[in-house]
Amino acid sequence: MAAPVDLELKKAFSELQVKMIDTQQKVKLANLQIEQLTHVQKHANLTRAEIDTLGDDTRMYEGVGRMFILQSKEGITQQLKTKQKTAEEKIKELEKKIYLERSVKEAEDNIREMLLSRRAQ
Repeated sequence: MAAPVDLELKKAFSELQVKMIDTQQKVKLANLQIEQLTHVQKHANLTRAEIDTLGDDTRMYEGVGRMFILQSKEGITQQLKTKQKTAEEKIKELEKKIYLERSVKEAEDNIREMLLSRRAQ
């Protein structure tokens, strides 16, 4: 009668292992994306701070592919604000997805409970 419990335990353990590996990969990816977006945010903030020190009549160019297009100061500032806001929203969204770590912990707890109940028998 111990064999069905062992099979059930092995199956649950292998499912947990697959789930943990998958979740760990997703968490690493989310952390990398957050790091990258933070870098974009800082870059946009620094660029905007530098542009704010320039006069309104300063000619500014935006890089598009291999060419540069003349842009107004307001246009470039607005693009940088938009880029910063978008990065901030994506970071918040990714931080919400870190709940995955909790799901792995819950699965681990379930396996522990199974092991403890098996030992108690």
